[in-house]
Amino acid sequence: MAAKNWNYVSAPPENDEQQRVRFQIELEFVQCLGNPNYLNFLAQRGYFKDNAFINYLKYLLYWKEPQYAKYLKYPMCLYFLDLLQYEHFRRELVNAQCSKFIDDQQILLWQHYTRRRSRLSQAPNANGQPEPSSNTPSNSQNGHMNTKIA
Repeated sequence: MAAKNWNYVSAPPENDEQQRVRFQIELEFVQCLGNPNYLNFLAQRGYFKDNAFINYLKYLLYWKEPQYAKYLKYPMCLYFLDLLQYEHFRRELVNAQCSKFIDDQQILLWQHYTRRRSRLSQAPNANGQPEPSSNTPSNSQNGHMNTKIA
């Protein structure tokens, strides 16, 4: 593989357009690391055994810095980027059952925080009970407020 013999130090400097494209490519790739099925795909094709790829994953840790992390839509990818620094985790991803388990756990986590966030967003009434927000089905129908005509 030719990539193993690249001399990164002597590469010509990138212009602004090349930097923008590299930023977009790396942003998209880092976010893909939040998908356990994609990690399984990479593992089954031997990417996690390639030292150049492992070094690339180390290089991508700069995405954890706030000035870069603010661009991430799926911050869970940083957690997986950290885990990919460990050989044991990379080895286990070859197993489809492992990636399925991780995927299931990730969904459960999202469901938990979605429910929790919706409970916290409901303001309590005078009795201490949460009041449904004005956009819930009980107070609106098809985007229109229910009004009583006297």
